[in-house]
Amino acid sequence: MKKQKKICLISSSGGHFEQLKMLKELSRKYEVFIVTEKTKYNKDDKNINSFLIQVNRKEVLFLVKMIINAIKSLKIIIREKPDVIISTGVLATIPMCILGKKFHKKLIYIESFAKITSPTKTGKLLYKYADRFYVQWEEMLKYYPNAICKGGIY
Repeated sequence: MKKQKKICLISSSGGHFEQLKMLKELSRKYEVFIVTEKTKYNKDDKNINSFLIQVNRKEVLFLVKMIINAIKSLKIIIREKPDVIISTGVLATIPMCILGKKFHKKLIYIESFAKITSPTKTGKLLYKYADRFYVQWEEMLKYYPNAICKGGIY
């Protein structure tokens, strides 16, 4: 019997997580696990398998939190052994995406629905690593010429 692909769905909390939840249909065909930032709003969500630390680019402990998230991400990759990592961004997800590529996992990145006229910093970074990169607006193809535009995931 052929092994079922295992997919890691990962995003920051808030709107990025709401977009990620639109991909729940994948769990009908694949084994799926979810990783996001731990916040007071989702800490009791039984659908989330693992939590990362919430990160803000402008805070003093930014680098420390990114290192902690890298360690957490490495542990998750070793424990869960995903075949594919799908991310809607942003900061907290970068270590998982880059480490996943180092472990030869497929990376699919979906640029935020909210980005219509300018790219995200995370998107610009992960565009270099992604096996597939999706934008939700045709206007974004000027920033990501090799991206795929299939419209919004809502």
